[in-house]
Amino acid sequence: MRFLLDTQLMIWVAIGDSRLKSAARAVLNDRTNEFLFGVSSIWEIAIKSALKRRDFLYDPRDIRRKFMANGYEELPILGHHVVAVDSLPPIHKDPFDRLLIAQAMVEGIVLLTADPVIAKYPGPIRKI
Repeated sequence: MRFLLDTQLMIWVAIGDSRLKSAARAVLNDRTNEFLFGVSSIWEIAIKSALKRRDFLYDPRDIRRKFMANGYEELPILGHHVVAVDSLPPIHKDPFDRLLIAQAMVEGIVLLTADPVIAKYPGPIRKI
């Protein structure tokens, strides 16, 4: 199965955060799964890190390098992803999360998230 990690989950994986539940670890360690990370997540980390947000004090270059080295596929932002955002209900206001949700829907990839608000969206989303 193909999975797209949301930004928070991506950070937790990168730093080995203890908030990663055993169910999440099982999915992430299953070698039959394929994993992607969004360029939008790297962009979000870069912006929020530059703003000195405490929950985003990570070097986006290091995180990207780590995921690429571990075989994750990088999902670019394409026009059809961006226009799909307008079809989403206004459940979540964060533009980066909304883009990830639209990408998952357009590409038919399951979005993995720990965020209960993101999990309210219809479509290929799995809260772990």
